[in-house]
Amino acid sequence: MPLHSIGSGTISFGLVSIPIKMYTAASPGGVAFNMLHAKCGSRIKQQTFCPVDNEVVPRNELVRGYEYAKDQYVRFTDEELKALEGETSKVIDIAEFVPLSKVDPIYFEKAYYLGPDKGGEKAYRLLADAMAESDRVALASFVMRGKESLVLIRSAQNGLMLHTMYFADEVRDFGEVDKGQGAKMREGELQLAMRLIDELSHEDFKPEQYHDEYRERVLQMANDKAEGNEVTAAAPQAPRAQVIDLMDALKESLAKRSAGDGRGAAPAPAAAGDGTKKPVAKAPAKVRPAEAAPKRAQAGRK
Repeated sequence: MPLHSIGSGTISFGLVSIPIKMYTAASPGGVAFNMLHAKCGSRIKQQTFCPVDNEVVPRNELVRGYEYAKDQYVRFTDEELKALEGETSKVIDIAEFVPLSKVDPIYFEKAYYLGPDKGGEKAYRLLADAMAESDRVALASFVMRGKESLVLIRSAQNGLMLHTMYFADEVRDFGEVDKGQGAKMREGELQLAMRLIDELSHEDFKPEQYHDEYRERVLQMANDKAEGNEVTAAAPQAPRAQVIDLMDALKESLAKRSAGDGRGAAPAPAAAGDGTKKPVAKAPAKVRPAEAAPKRAQAGRK
């Protein structure tokens, strides 16, 4: 299915203006559940209720309120908030260029594809090629859907991508978390850990070899329930033995890797990374191809 633009804007690059369209680059997959009344099985409805007037409030009578003190609010209209965005809300004004390696991934929030809008093809291509050649990314601010965001624009896949980012005051201080700095390591433990990392290392990231197995199990059970099949929950996994000696655990891990019993090798029906899916769940009926059952449960997209 072709991508649909979710909005438009303009990248301001010096004296150059580049009209662009935005497209959602990724959306989380999940299983969407509805809440039902356990007594009759019908879907419930959520209503906005006013405890003072003891009545259900229709949507057209709702207004936004900011709580400035306990139970004290000031009201905002949609028009007032829209006016605060200003005329520059659709302008992505590039402030600086920095190496991507200098940007901590903790600041990344969401990803969008950028495409040229009418008349912006040449300027778009120029910026994408120049950024790829310089190996730099652009930082800018942008107001979208009532929220101003710090954004990063980078050259990727022969085009431009935009990442919304958190501001510095939105990222919590990691310094408040205990990092085990008081722990003492025995001689050789670091070397063994590095050997294990080397054993599990690959040159490329292959996202297609990872799957949401929990989602697949939930969908399998949903399909079995819908088809009237007997559902047998998989037995809980045996608890892993507590690691008492770190050195012994590292040595055992390396020994298993050397013997060909690395991560996922023992129970897997095929070698890791060959693209073959594991069984979805320990259920009597296996998952059938989607085209054979068009009404089967499918993962939702938010």
